[in-house]
Amino acid sequence: MFKVYVSTVMPGLLQTPGYAEALMSAITEFRETPDDVDEAVKARINRNRLLQSAGRQFTLLLEEAVLRYRIGDNQVMAAQLGYLLSVTALPNVKLGVIPFRAQARPMWTVEAFTVFDNARVHVELLSAQVTVTVPGEVVVYLRAFERLAGLAVYGAEAHALITDSINALDY
Repeated sequence: MFKVYVSTVMPGLLQTPGYAEALMSAITEFRETPDDVDEAVKARINRNRLLQSAGRQFTLLLEEAVLRYRIGDNQVMAAQLGYLLSVTALPNVKLGVIPFRAQARPMWTVEAFTVFDNARVHVELLSAQVTVTVPGEVVVYLRAFERLAGLAVYGAEAHALITDSINALDY
């Protein structure tokens, strides 16, 4: 069971090659690290096959801002958002979008994190990934995830937000 929350960029498991390349190129430039973007994109896209794996369940929560922040050009974003629409048809994927209009939020936006089988959490920071395994700390992320999930819209409402984001791209 994977539980993923993101507030700024598309989760790696959902990234298209174009989006991943644009994002990783920006990260490489910012960090001033060697350019291994092509290899990193291939590895990320290969890992995305997990979505097709039997026996794995995914609940992914995205802040609406993730749909609106432009990583890459308009064509890259349109392809990414179109792919996001198609992923919602997978039987093992539940996608929620937390709309800008969510009222009286009991949970603020936080750093991206992934919960694995309710036992381990990976937290994405600017300079590192932190792994949390202490049960008392894992519970904090599970509680945050449940509160954020309660703010999200799903199904047709999520599709409408994604479609609105596609339509807002300037062509």
